[in-house]
Amino acid sequence: MEENRNDKIQRILGIYTKLLEGRIVNKQTEAAIYGVNERSIQRDVNDIRDFLELDAGETGVVNSVVYDRMQKGYRLESVYRAKLTNPEVLAICKILLDSRAFVKEEMTQMINKLIDCCVPQSNQKMVKELISNEEFHYVEPRHKTKFMDQMWQLGQAIKGCNYVQMDYLRTKDKTVVTRKVKPVAIMFSEYYFYLTAFIDDKEVQKDFDVINDSFPTIYRIDRIRKLKVLDEHFHIPYSSRFEEGKFRKRVQFMYGGKLQKVKFRYSGADIDAILDRLPTARILDEEDGVYTVSAEVFGKGIDMWLRSQGDVVERME
Repeated sequence: MEENRNDKIQRILGIYTKLLEGRIVNKQTEAAIYGVNERSIQRDVNDIRDFLELDAGETGVVNSVVYDRMQKGYRLESVYRAKLTNPEVLAICKILLDSRAFVKEEMTQMINKLIDCCVPQSNQKMVKELISNEEFHYVEPRHKTKFMDQMWQLGQAIKGCNYVQMDYLRTKDKTVVTRKVKPVAIMFSEYYFYLTAFIDDKEVQKDFDVINDSFPTIYRIDRIRKLKVLDEHFHIPYSSRFEEGKFRKRVQFMYGGKLQKVKFRYSGADIDAILDRLPTARILDEEDGVYTVSAEVFGKGIDMWLRSQGDVVERME
């Protein structure tokens, strides 16, 4: 029995070596070489497949034994899959928890899936321990709304250039209004996901701070009470496309409005924190630790941010 087991091991290793060398493994030929029937060779191939599936989780390389009809035999097909490292998974878990963007049930599910899928079993306990305190004390957003399915619908509408119709809870008067919009981007900022969209309705545009505003309106996705993706399509020329990356650099607290330039003096301890907060900021001058800074921004959110800095910031224009 032991000899038969050793024979099987030697046979599997021989077949596996041929596959690694890029050679074709033919069942009839291998059966003749090892003095076994073709069913035994098929079982060996299946054992190799099982091993490769387990190995993929550790190496990030997906190797598959496939049958090549042209060459009438099995060959090895490799796909190199980028794999998150343990530190990367830990960093993503920390960022997710700090975002406080989801209800606790959804957050826990996402983190568990991320760890189970991306971290080797031997390291899963350590990663879970490193985030356990934050996970235990996690404070979910006050809206307590599950919105990921809606966000995915909006993503599909953006991709397909479909109009969407939504019932939206306004902040200022707590009334629900119906809007038909052109969705162009989904963005995240300070605890919330937002939809940026354009409105065609002239009656609605009357309430805008800027008439015929060429910039999108911003909606918090958790405040969308009802959503319908319409069959009607819209078209935005490539030259006029909305670029959320550029918009994101110029908006504070996701307050919409016109594009403007601001100039201020900063006398605080860390100018890098200001430059990180305002990606478009440029230092115009520095004297005795006081910086003159200029930035290009959208909307009124910049006013809120400047006031929040207290005495260390003085607006000049």
